[in-house]
Amino acid sequence: MKFLVLILAASLFSAIAPASGADLSKLESLAGAEHHAFASDEVGRTFHLYVRTPDGYASADRPYPVVYVLDGGTLFPIFASLQMLLEVDEAAPKAIIVGIAYGGLDFESGNYRSTDYTEPTADPDFSYWGGADAFRAALRDEIAPFIEKTYRADPSQRILYGQSLGGQFVLHAARREPDLFWGLIAANPALHRNLDRFLSPAGADTASPPSVFIARGEFDDRTYSEPMDQWVEHWRKIDSTGWRLKIDTLDGEGHSSIAPAAYKAGMAWLFSEREGR
Repeated sequence: MKFLVLILAASLFSAIAPASGADLSKLESLAGAEHHAFASDEVGRTFHLYVRTPDGYASADRPYPVVYVLDGGTLFPIFASLQMLLEVDEAAPKAIIVGIAYGGLDFESGNYRSTDYTEPTADPDFSYWGGADAFRAALRDEIAPFIEKTYRADPSQRILYGQSLGGQFVLHAARREPDLFWGLIAANPALHRNLDRFLSPAGADTASPPSVFIARGEFDDRTYSEPMDQWVEHWRKIDSTGWRLKIDTLDGEGHSSIAPAAYKAGMAWLFSEREGR
């Protein structure tokens, strides 16, 4: 009897054992995604760009808003699926999603988010921070033009999403080059090592201020939430970020879990605010 059970278990395992390679064609939200290995002269490294176009894209003849997602190696699969569901419910307009990924989770495997997403810090242990200007140039002069040449992406409706250090880069981009993105979403921005740099005037004027949505998690780590408390209080007193600004605390969310809720809330506010709804 025991022998028979073992045979049946082995047969069942062989029937359901996973294939050696992942077949994304059966995942509806990722089946049509495209990958581009993109060599950047500005930063001297290669990014992996993952692109999902909306349902009906092939037969339509119009441009679409485009959402550039930082930390795309983690967030692109989530947001590609979420964007598809939002479109089904007409809770967000159809949009192209571009995940900007590094191909690894840590510095040793080529993930340079701590360099690319940050302004400099006085902390000598983090001298590798401070590459935000170069990364912004890569977005402006290389990545966005490539996407807009390859896809029907509307350059007048560029959106940037960034979380944690990516959220720092969102605030950097809004301050230093406010014309680059039509809308920006920052989730739990991490300003814990260089807050002082974000308390000064932007240094860049624009006739059309961007809309900036900042999502804060109710249970964000104090390491990140306390500097943001200071940032909010500073700009509330001055009442002059120069942006159309919305700050929202999302109940029940932590530093990382906030991603889907921040994206949904940010997209809803951006399009309702900019379209006057």
